Amino acid sequence: MSDPVKLHGMVPDRLKVRQSRILLDRLEVMTDIGFHAFEIGSPQRLLISVELWLDPREAPCDDEPSSAWDYDFLREEVRRIASARRYNLQETLVQALFERFAACHGVQALRVASTKPDIYADARGVGVEIASFQGTAP
Repeated sequence: MSDPVKLHGMVPDRLKVRQSRILLDRLEVMTDIGFHAFEIGSPQRLLISVELWLDPREAPCDDEPSSAWDYDFLREEVRRIASARRYNLQETLVQALFERFAACHGVQALRVASTKPDIYADARGVGVEIASFQGTAP
C-alpha cells in the first residue's frame, strides 16, 4: 500500500475535498411524544438523524481523536434532548435538536430529521425534517 505521506499534495484540484459531513443515521430513542390521549405518558420509538456539514471542509491534518468531531457528544446530546421533557410534536423536538447543533463551532449547514416508525402499518414511518438550506445538500 502507498505511503499517504508521499502522496500528500498530489491530489488534483478538481478532486480536492469541498465538503465534509458528519452523519448520525436513524439513532433509535424512546421519547414521550404525541398529543393523542393514548400517546401521553407512553414513550414511543423515534429514529433521529442529524447531518452536520463542517468547516474546514478537509479531513483533520492528523489522526488524533482531538482533531475530529466527537460522535459520542452528538449521540448523547440527541438522547439528552429527546428525554429532557415530553413533546407534543416531532416538529418541537426536531427544532430543539436543530438549535443545539446549529450553535456548535464549525457547523456550516445542518439537517435534522425525526421519524416515528411504528405509527402506520402500511408506511415505514412518518416524520419531520428541517434544514438550514434548500435542496438535498448545501
